Amino acid sequence: MTKPSQDPDILTLTAPAKINLALHITGQRDDGYHLLESLVVFGGAADRIQFKPSKHLHLSVNGPFAASLRQEPDNLMVRAARLLATELNCAVAADMTLEKFLPISAGVGGGSSDAAATLLGLLRLWQRTINDDKLRSIALKLGADVPMCLEGSCLIARGIGDELSFGPRLPKDLGMVLVNPRVPISTPSVFRRLKNRSNPPMGPMPSAFLSAMALADWLDNQRNDLEMAAIEQAPVIETVLQALEDDGDCLFARMSGSGATCFALFASVKHAEYAARRMAFTHPNWWVSHGGVQ
Repeated sequence: MTKPSQDPDILTLTAPAKINLALHITGQRDDGYHLLESLVVFGGAADRIQFKPSKHLHLSVNGPFAASLRQEPDNLMVRAARLLATELNCAVAADMTLEKFLPISAGVGGGSSDAAATLLGLLRLWQRTINDDKLRSIALKLGADVPMCLEGSCLIARGIGDELSFGPRLPKDLGMVLVNPRVPISTPSVFRRLKNRSNPPMGPMPSAFLSAMALADWLDNQRNDLEMAAIEQAPVIETVLQALEDDGDCLFARMSGSGATCFALFASVKHAEYAARRMAFTHPNWWVSHGGVQ
């Protein structure tokens, strides 16, 4: 997650996209929270955050998807900074710059990943340490996805997303393409459209996938239980999935989270790069990104 900077006073972290390769909704608690089981990975695209010392807390936002965030006086990054400072009993002081490359309300946990990177970045900027359990507790107060994003590697998530365990080992050169048709999706609206809230969990999972094809074959027998509800809200998702599946090198495609971002898996990062170029050429109005997978 860390990127070097030429200025020793500037710390730069990346906040990668969180992708649900499979997402099974297995029940609903009395308080309304949905129970899930999900295989989660990170990559394909990322926001970037710079941290600099300051006497006050200040957040600047730029990048392709900055416009919708600039009007938020108390976004998730600011809340993360305040909660951490309260726990550490220290001043909330930092100059943070977010370069927003991930689309908003897109099913890739962009805000959650930004919040997790904020917690990690400020600990380093302030030269402080904190117990892992306390850090996870702060993360969970910010949202169910934030503890996952603290880990930033392949995970199995259960409960409301707060019960985490190590995921299987992935193929080293696994490539991924992310596509969003620039249609924001309301997660609560997708859940309201969900017809069945008690579905079977994921099937038996190996400890390692030795090839991208082995992973694709396993995923073919799993689901994203939110996909059809999201397609009802935004039918263009089906068009995105078909475009990805039509690429000759695509091994598997599915919607991530509550959408509308869809992912496709490829045998290598290079295959993913070529596919992303083709997709961006044929669909210039869509957001397209690619990269490796953690």
